[in-house]
Amino acid sequence: MYTHYDEFDQAANCMIQHSPVAFSHDQFLMVMQKVSNTELYYRAISFYIEEQPMQLASLLKAIESKLDHARVVQQLTGMGNLPLILPYLKAVQQHNIQQVNEALNGLYIEAEDYEALGKSIDSYDNIDQIGLAGQLETHELLEFRRVAAKLYKLNKRYKQSIELSKKDKIYKDAMVTARDSGAADLAESLLAFFIEAKDKECFTAMLFTCYDLLKPDVVLELAWRNDMMDAAMPFVIQSVKQYTTKIDSLDIKEQKKEKEEEKSKSAVNDFVPDMPMGGGVPGFGNLAIGYTPGAGVAPGMAAMGMGAGMPGMNPGMGMGGF
Repeated sequence: MYTHYDEFDQAANCMIQHSPVAFSHDQFLMVMQKVSNTELYYRAISFYIEEQPMQLASLLKAIESKLDHARVVQQLTGMGNLPLILPYLKAVQQHNIQQVNEALNGLYIEAEDYEALGKSIDSYDNIDQIGLAGQLETHELLEFRRVAAKLYKLNKRYKQSIELSKKDKIYKDAMVTARDSGAADLAESLLAFFIEAKDKECFTAMLFTCYDLLKPDVVLELAWRNDMMDAAMPFVIQSVKQYTTKIDSLDIKEQKKEKEEEKSKSAVNDFVPDMPMGGGVPGFGNLAIGYTPGAGVAPGMAAMGMGAGMPGMNPGMGMGGF
């Protein structure tokens, strides 16, 4: 009758209160899709945990879009039934909610599933990474301690990450962390660690991995003092090649620069200004020096037959009379 008159909240309450005779899983899921009181969702979750735990995943899937996922995690954690909703947690982790991420990571740690934990951390970073790293660095399984070192690295705590990797003798991770840190002092410290351990193979691998962070003079001194010149020789050869290439490149640039300067100087020396003949003034032709406008015919013009004998020109008429 409640469903017939669209009173879905009352229908849900009725099935919960009189479950032995009134509850039907399929009908309950249909009713929960239409209830208006959101508190009924969380009451339904508690009801399913108590009476229908194997159907809880179906309920959560049906009302997933209407739930506060952080509240669901808190509710199930308090009841101690978090593993029951593992499929639901995986489905809603796409929202990258901290409570969901941490709940899933906790389940992965309990199940000793380090691969799933690593994927979760890589894909969903909304967690207390430092807290998780502190929890994992003393874990009995090596792979979980590697995850802790990775978390320290992600949070730029490179020294802690390197020390943890050194402790577990995962030297490759330590070398990569030193390289990614970009800190020359960390790289030199790790190199000194391999020298003290008399580990020539790791010494050579370190020179290759952290090539850009290590100075040739430091490497040569350490290798010479500790009888590891053979191990350092590939690094030395590469360094000499690199510096030789740089010097040759600079030499070529300097030669080009000198040629361009010589060309520019020769171009300036070859330039002759186009000045009027006789020292004349541009715009007045070959006027004689000392010519004053209005003072009469210039001597140069008289020599060309211009002046008193010029047709149409009165004798003694100066240039100013034109």
